[in-house]
Amino acid sequence: MRITILFGGSNRERLVSVASAQALHQALPEADLWFWDIQDRVHAVQAKQLEEHVRPFEDEFKPGTRGVPLEQALDQAKAEERVLVLALHGGRAENGELQVMCEARGVPFTGSGSASSHLAFDKIAAKHFAALGGVTPPAGIALDNIDEAFAEYGRLIAKPARDGSSYGLIFVNAKQDLVAVRNAAKLEEYVIEPYVAGIEATCGVLERPDGSILSLPPIEIIPGEGNFDYAAKYLLKSTQEICPGRFTAEVTAALKQQAMLAHRAMSCTGYSRSDFIVAEKGLVYLETNTLPGLTKSSLYPKALKAEGIDFVDFLRGLIELAERGVRK
Repeated sequence: MRITILFGGSNRERLVSVASAQALHQALPEADLWFWDIQDRVHAVQAKQLEEHVRPFEDEFKPGTRGVPLEQALDQAKAEERVLVLALHGGRAENGELQVMCEARGVPFTGSGSASSHLAFDKIAAKHFAALGGVTPPAGIALDNIDEAFAEYGRLIAKPARDGSSYGLIFVNAKQDLVAVRNAAKLEEYVIEPYVAGIEATCGVLERPDGSILSLPPIEIIPGEGNFDYAAKYLLKSTQEICPGRFTAEVTAALKQQAMLAHRAMSCTGYSRSDFIVAEKGLVYLETNTLPGLTKSSLYPKALKAEGIDFVDFLRGLIELAERGVRK
C-alpha cells in the first residue's frame, strides 16, 4: 500500500502536527505528504515545502494549493490503496471523527480506532473508564461547587473536557481565577479538579505486530515555568524531560502498570501515552493520549529511544498493524 503521512488538521494542535510530520517524513522519506487545512481541504505537499517550514510550533503551514475536500481525499485514499500515517493531534483528528470516516471507507490508518479515540479524548469519560480499569484519577468538582472546593483544597486546576492537554489550562490559585474558569466554561465544558502536588510523569505503551505489548520507560517532567502548558512543552528551553525518569523501582513499575491499565481500559490500538502525577499518596492519573506528539522533541520518541527501539521500526510496526486491521 502507498504510505501517506496526513498532518495538519482544523484544531489548535495543527502546529504541533506539522512538526510531527517533519519527523515522520525524515524516517519515512518514501511516503507521500497530505496536509489537512483549517477549511477541511487536503493538499498534496512536496517534501521540500515541509522541510523548509522552519518554525512549525509558531508559524502556520501554507501549502499554496487549492486542495480537495477531506471526504474526497479519503475516497482517493481508498481508491489508491493508501495507508494513512496520522501525524495529527487533538480535535477531530483525535476525537474519533476522522477515524470513523476512514473506517467507513476501509482506509487503514495508524493508531486507535474511532470508539477508543472518542473515549480517551473525553476527559470525563476517560477518567470514569480508567477508574473502572484500576487506575486512580483525581476527584471531579462541579462548576456550581467551585467556590467551596477552592476553600477546601486551596488550589484547583481546570481544563477543557475535550481538547488537547496543552491548551485552555487554568490554574486556580486565587479567587479571581474562579472568574476565569466560569467565563471559560460558558464557551465549552470544563473539567475541574483539586490541584495535586507532585512530580509530573508520562508513560507510553506500544503494541507490536508480533502481538506483544509493553510499557516504555516513564519520563519525568520538570516544567521550566512551573506549568507544563504549550509554551513549556515546545518553546521553553528550560523545561526538563528526563528519560528514564528518576523514580524508584517501585514507582517506575507502578507507572508502567497504570499506563498499561489505562491503555486497555480505553481499548487503545498501536500506541498511547498516559500522564500522571507522582504524589505523596501514590499515582494520580490525568489523561491518555491516543495520538501523542511525534516531533523530534516529543516525549514518546524519547521513550522509544530509551527502550532501544528505532523510530522507523516503530512506524513500520504501526503501519503493519494498520494494514492488518482495516475493514474491507
